[in-house]
Amino acid sequence: MPKSKRSILFMGKEEDPYCAKALEFCQSSFKEVIACLGVWGDPLPREAAEWEGDYIISYLSRWVVPEFLLKKTKIAAINFHPASPDYPGIGCNNFALYENAAEYGVTCHHMAPKVDTGDIIAVKRFPVYSSDDVASLLERTYEAQLDLFYELITRVASDEPLPTSDEQWTREPITRKEFDKLFIITPDMSKEEIAKRIRAVKYKHWKPYIVLGDYTFELKPDGDT
Repeated sequence: MPKSKRSILFMGKEEDPYCAKALEFCQSSFKEVIACLGVWGDPLPREAAEWEGDYIISYLSRWVVPEFLLKKTKIAAINFHPASPDYPGIGCNNFALYENAAEYGVTCHHMAPKVDTGDIIAVKRFPVYSSDDVASLLERTYEAQLDLFYELITRVASDEPLPTSDEQWTREPITRKEFDKLFIITPDMSKEEIAKRIRAVKYKHWKPYIVLGDYTFELKPDGDT
């Protein structure tokens, strides 16, 4: 199939294998792709700020796309969010584990000036298992997100309209402050509450910590307190 003539601004995460696959698919599907990859804290690239074109595709992007850039998009600015509409914002998979959610998923939505509030295009869901931890849930999330990306971007490249969904965001976006609180363990918490928090946030070098008055203590590597 010949490459689409639509112009794309792809905004994603640096050195991420799933993001690399998504970008490669865009580059094989469209003639004009401007790619901006970065990490948290990077300034908005000049190439992005000066861009004008048909579609912005945000895939694990490290930037909140500013309103002035959204307005320069001729057709659509879409984001692939690594969570179902029940979990807008950050720390989504962590809160799904903490709340013992039965289901999780990924969402594609139109971008709005306020993060994770735009109209939903499509959702792909899957079960959360009692054996899941952050690592296993993230792995399935990123696989489902890439599947949804391939499905929808194939439509974009074929000049087919994006679908619309009846789904709605079910809460305000989770904030950094709410996410940070999930890491805190205090002496008055029950064993059940402590276990929920450990399951929800323990991942690689991240783990909860104990707050006792003015002192903070790290958990042992095995999760024992």
